[in-house]
Amino acid sequence: MSQAPVAGSAPPTLNCLLLPLTDRTLLLPSVALAELINQRPVEPRPGMPDWYLGEIVWRGLRLPLLSFETASSGTLPAAPASGARVAVINAIGGRPHLRFFALLVQGIPRPCKLDAALAAAGAPLAALELGSAVAGGEAARIPDLIGLEQRMADTGLI
Repeated sequence: MSQAPVAGSAPPTLNCLLLPLTDRTLLLPSVALAELINQRPVEPRPGMPDWYLGEIVWRGLRLPLLSFETASSGTLPAAPASGARVAVINAIGGRPHLRFFALLVQGIPRPCKLDAALAAAGAPLAALELGSAVAGGEAARIPDLIGLEQRMADTGLI
């Protein structure tokens, strides 16, 4: 059974976050972010791809820390900015042994609300990007989180 909108009610919105990276901004629903944390010691694993920065410990769990920019476009990871943070992301791929993973972000994510009037940005897309949209006054890319989880699995990280 569907519900008709109530007269005078606000159109439905989606709470999102704009995650700043070195060369682009990602657009994620707010529920994708488990927690934003300060940088912490990273334990590298030799022989891994450049986009795998190492493991961090968060709430007693060891999480893979990734550079989305490198995973999607192959550019070498940039040195973290002074305000860089770690975004702990809720895994959505259905793998019972992967509940969270971490992305290095270059600042504090900004909240935004999206509605049905969301405009496509038409920005060129790299691998692991599903689309782009204008959000918060800028072009933001929508990441393929399931694809990123699959890339971790294909590499043997999870």
